[in-house]
Formats: sequence, C-alpha cells, structure tokens
Amino acid sequence: MKIEYLLLNLLILIGPLLMSFEKQIHFVDKWRYAWPAIVIVAVPYLIWDSLVTGAHWWFNEKYTLNFRLASLPVEEWLFFITVPFASIFVWEVIAFYYQRNRKLHLMRPVRYALYSLQLFGLIFFARGKEYTGLMLIFLGAAAIVDRVLKTNLFLQTRLFVYLAVLIGFILIFNGYLTGRPVVLYGEAYQLGIRIGTIPIEDFGYGLSLILLATIFYEKFKTAAKQPPNI
Repeated sequence: MKIEYLLLNLLILIGPLLMSFEKQIHFVDKWRYAWPAIVIVAVPYLIWDSLVTGAHWWFNEKYTLNFRLASLPVEEWLFFITVPFASIFVWEVIAFYYQRNRKLHLMRPVRYALYSLQLFGLIFFARGKEYTGLMLIFLGAAAIVDRVLKTNLFLQTRLFVYLAVLIGFILIFNGYLTGRPVVLYGEAYQLGIRIGTIPIEDFGYGLSLILLATIFYEKFKTAAKQPPNI
C-alpha cells in the first residue's frame, strides 16, 4: 500500500499532537520552542539523507508516494518533523512525572568520551563504512552541542528514562520500516550488524536526531525564561 509510510508518520504525530492540549503538561504552550528546534536540526539531516539516498539506503516505491523532493519521498520529509515532535513531547511528559531530576557529574567522563565518536566516525567513513561513520560523527556532535549550549542533557538523570523510551520507539517504528521493508539498505556502507531487521546504525541515527532537537528545544525554552539584559 503506497500510503503506508505516510500513515506511519500520522500515527507517530497524532497522539502527541492531540495530547498537546492536555491541561497538566499543556505542551501546546511550548510549541514555539519545539518547532524552531525541529526545523534547525532537520536541515542537516535532510541534506545528509538526500545525498546518500540511492547508495546508503533507498525507499521502496511499493510503500511510498510517487512524489519526490531532493530525491526523497514526502513521507521522509515528514519523518524529520513527526519523530522529533513526538519525542520532545515525551521529554516533557517525563519532565512532568520525573520531578527528582538532578545532574550526575559522574556522567562528565561519558560525555567527554562521546566527543571521541567523531574521530572514530572519520575512521569508519574513510574505510568505506560511510553510514557508520556519519552516524558516529552526528552522535558525537550531539554531545558537543549539548556542552556548547550548556543544556547539559547528558548529565541529567531523566535522560536515562528518555533514552529507554526512545530505544523502545526505534524498535517499534524502525522495526516496521525495515521489516516491511519501506527502507532498504546498501550493506557495503554499514557494519552489517542488525537488531532484528534494524541496522545498528539506525539507533545512532535516530538518537542523534532526537537528542539534537531536544537540546535546541531546551536551549530555546531556557533562553525565553531568562530576563532581558537592560
């Protein structure tokens, strides 16, 4: 069915969109921080996606609409909106129910270690494992941006809850996309390690996208709360 990827996007979006008006969390009030963050992060990922489609991966025409923009089906463009939006909503839900959030300074060495992923990414990329390399570079970039913007997501205890939920979502939704398969892969550009039908690189790809969007969201939200300089 050619609308399957479109329907998946709508399924991801509809719950968080409707629940945005729920009285306690009232995520609709925070849309003004979420949308700019989503757009900023979507740009480099769309460029990456467009450049490698047809090599690192491609989209099964059985399950996507015929319209293409920059070699990508419109559903893939929507993916970079629906997934970060739903994830940021989940982040806010966790923040509401997980009030005991605190900084774990013991995580600082882990964050520093994540910086080195960029070096390993360059090595894998140079050896022809380009998807693996780019994934590591972007995942390392998330840790660097977190440090530069001083959002400190990687030091917060609620990040563990967030990551657990996100990995669960990746297993469900990416499992569908790869198992159907809506997305097919060029095995030469990755390690060839899969969890079920999901390439291991997809986990890093999805997490880096979502973490970067959440980092920018937190930065915009924090900046809006700061009093203006006089």
